[in-house]
Amino acid sequence: MFAIQGAWPVPDVNEPYYLGKAIHFWNPNWAQGDFFLETADAHQVFYLTFGWLALLLPPVALAWFGRILTWGLLAWAWQRLSRSVVPRRGWAILTAAIFVAALDRYHMAGEWVVGGVEAKGFAFVLVFLGLEALVRNRWNRVWILLGAASAFHVLVGGWTVLAAGGAWLFAGRDRPPLRSMLAGLAAGGLLSLPGLIPSARLTLGVAPAVAESANLIYVFARLPHHLAPLSLPNWPDYVVRFAALVVVLAVVYCVTPAEPGSRRLRLLVIASLFIAAIGLGINLLADHRPGFAAGLLRFYWFRLSDVAVPLGLSLAIAERLRLMDGQRPRWALALLAALAVATGLHLADIGRYRLVRLPPRSHWHLRWTGSWQLAAEWIANSGEIPPDARFLTPRLSHTFKWFTARPEVATWKDIPQDAESIVAWWDRLLDIYATGSKIPGQEWYASFGEMGEDRVRALARKYDAQYVLSYRRPRELKLDVVYRNRFYVVYRVTDSDIADEATTAEHEQP
Repeated sequence: MFAIQGAWPVPDVNEPYYLGKAIHFWNPNWAQGDFFLETADAHQVFYLTFGWLALLLPPVALAWFGRILTWGLLAWAWQRLSRSVVPRRGWAILTAAIFVAALDRYHMAGEWVVGGVEAKGFAFVLVFLGLEALVRNRWNRVWILLGAASAFHVLVGGWTVLAAGGAWLFAGRDRPPLRSMLAGLAAGGLLSLPGLIPSARLTLGVAPAVAESANLIYVFARLPHHLAPLSLPNWPDYVVRFAALVVVLAVVYCVTPAEPGSRRLRLLVIASLFIAAIGLGINLLADHRPGFAAGLLRFYWFRLSDVAVPLGLSLAIAERLRLMDGQRPRWALALLAALAVATGLHLADIGRYRLVRLPPRSHWHLRWTGSWQLAAEWIANSGEIPPDARFLTPRLSHTFKWFTARPEVATWKDIPQDAESIVAWWDRLLDIYATGSKIPGQEWYASFGEMGEDRVRALARKYDAQYVLSYRRPRELKLDVVYRNRFYVVYRVTDSDIADEATTAEHEQP
């Protein structure tokens, strides 16, 4: 089930970002000199525990191995969680199908669990195991597992810790005394430190003005779809569909009596919605106090609710089915058939893409992806481009380093995590790609060909780039061409880089 949901072509959207960091962590010579790769590391536990495999496996094999490992661990942890709520063999398949379908189609802030390889996949394995312990009333184990989740991804584990704390606070007579959990809280806190300390260092000692600028860039310029959904022009589409899922969850909760373990899990889900509501309130302040709002919104207030609501709904539906199976078996069978059709259609819709030769999702922002990959493979394998040659690349070129192992000056996807580097990254994007236009859709140059030779040459010298990879359209530049195919061209920028208009490429592919 999880493989069908997540098996997009390699590399998936975030894999060049996180696996690129992991590869460079263990092999600093890989794309040495790349601005993003040499900024601060925020997920060191992931790099230490998984990234070392990059010394043995090439990137594509590393991604597939990591995917299979993550999906297998997630499936095992989900099965344990599902059985703790509905102890029936095979029902974890149904709850998993409902979970991935609801999360994929009704999220509010772009969160996902099953997909490519990154730190949060392993964090969610530990979160699922922690929620199983919550259902079984093993609170010390809850805090230990969620602390370990925080080590892999401090926000995934941290928000779940807060929600679990809310569940404990409102559990009533079912709540164990605080002193009985001190050992688990202490162990969980210690386990979380390898994730918490690197994250805290990202803004440590940074001037307030720089930190505020970084927050504004991170939240409102680069990641509003994750961090500030009310700031998006089409925000009702996301908020309304998520609200509809919450209404369905509330109805299922109201018509399904909860056993003590299930009630604790429901309290955690409700706590996640309170956290999201606070986040929406902060988002409303953005027009009046943007700096203050950005400083808080950068902590992903909607991440847990995006996951917890589909999770709670899938398990509550299974509980309802179990009750109906004993009281009204025909109604239960009809509901089961309807759920099978709905989730089957979702998975069939996902699976039909596997029958089409689509490029990886990380290429979807690029044009002419086949030609892009041909150009990247030539750069990697021709033997003519030095390993340390730095490139100016199209702004949305998410996979350049993945295929070439060469450094690039800046790219939209590769936003650093520390405050000073975020500001420097944004300055680079504006300096290289911004047109200065205020007209929507015209803020960025579409190609280096629109900039002209003088500007490209000046940028190359400023950022110590020896090569430029560009679209051939709308026109080619009068620079030294070393490679071209139907849609892309590679220029070498040197002190005497102006070539005659009739210059013939050294290598040309159709």
